[in-house]
Amino acid sequence: MNVQHFLHMIDAISVWVGKAAAWLIVGLMMLVCVEVFKRYIMNMPTAWIFDASSMFYGTLFMLAGAYTLAQNAHVRGDFLYSSMRPRTQAGLDLVLYIVFFLPGIAALVYAGYDYAALSWRIGEHSTVTAEGPPIYYFKSVIPLAGALVMLQGLAEIVRCLVCLKTGEWPGRLKDVAEIDVVEEQLAHSEHVDEETRKVAIERAQQIDETARKRGSGGDLQT
Repeated sequence: MNVQHFLHMIDAISVWVGKAAAWLIVGLMMLVCVEVFKRYIMNMPTAWIFDASSMFYGTLFMLAGAYTLAQNAHVRGDFLYSSMRPRTQAGLDLVLYIVFFLPGIAALVYAGYDYAALSWRIGEHSTVTAEGPPIYYFKSVIPLAGALVMLQGLAEIVRCLVCLKTGEWPGRLKDVAEIDVVEEQLAHSEHVDEETRKVAIERAQQIDETARKRGSGGDLQT
């Protein structure tokens, strides 16, 4: 197994988990719609739906962390980063991953495991509402999400080492982006002629490429 295949395999795990967790949005929407109908139409509010909505959203938020890291989509606060050479970016990222990321995520997994284990032992239920639902399932997501982020973080560290050696960022799996949606919409539009459509798509691609170069890592279409 070469390094690129190893990186893409971890990326694929993070992407799969992130996309699977995204279906929680559908469940969350249904819960909110049901609660609105019961509360304002039937005048029969359901207390546990509030807790369930929070758990759905929290689970989605936590499980999307590794996916976001795999897509290099976390917000960067350093505006100088985009002007650095790849090796400089990789060196900076490597230091930050070792000094901050690894200890922080390791602490999250360790503390999250104890947190979830205690919740299972006492059969913890939510105290936000009367007769709240069990929350030990929800708390179990904390160490799981931390482990997934840790795994993806190790892949990012390998990317840094490869870039330091070769001077170029290794490719990463590319998910559907906004540019794909733009191209699809323009392709099916009856109000845009072919020449205008080509110009618009080329312009959108240029903007997307410029934005992509501000971060680290290449993209591999899958």
